[in-house]
Amino acid sequence: MKKKMTGKQIAEYGLLIALAMVLSYVEFLIPFSVAVPGVKLGLANIVVVFALYRLGKTEAFVISILRVLLMTFMFGNAFALFYSLSGAVLSFAVMLLLLKINRFSHIGVGIGGGVSHNIGQILCAMVLLGTKQIAYYLPVLLVSGTIAGIAIGVIAGILIKRVKADKAK
Repeated sequence: MKKKMTGKQIAEYGLLIALAMVLSYVEFLIPFSVAVPGVKLGLANIVVVFALYRLGKTEAFVISILRVLLMTFMFGNAFALFYSLSGAVLSFAVMLLLLKINRFSHIGVGIGGGVSHNIGQILCAMVLLGTKQIAYYLPVLLVSGTIAGIAIGVIAGILIKRVKADKAK
């Protein structure tokens, strides 16, 4: 039987979801995609990687999905939901696999998440748009996903080391 969540845990999860949403909104405000459409930094993944290492897989997955759902309800549409969910779910699955293999650093996990998020979105676009032609854009997104993943992994690694885990869990 699963333990009840404490008030402190609920507050921590709420803060992490809110932080992921704020980072998503900040990213939305940055006109980075003007030069290269579809390229994003993936700032909210800092929170997901942090939660994956600090809280566990279930908690990190819930934080990731709730952030996608809440941001889509506030600023998106049905297509945005499909794209975001496909990227988030594949990204999370790959990050979890890399974490379980236990041969990758935070940076490797971040890169895996960034690259697979882009792959998930391209696959979703291929299905929704009914064309394989969009796959030609994948190399650009793989490079940007790698660069963003490195940054996400470095930042998440710093946070994981600096924020001490609660020993009373």
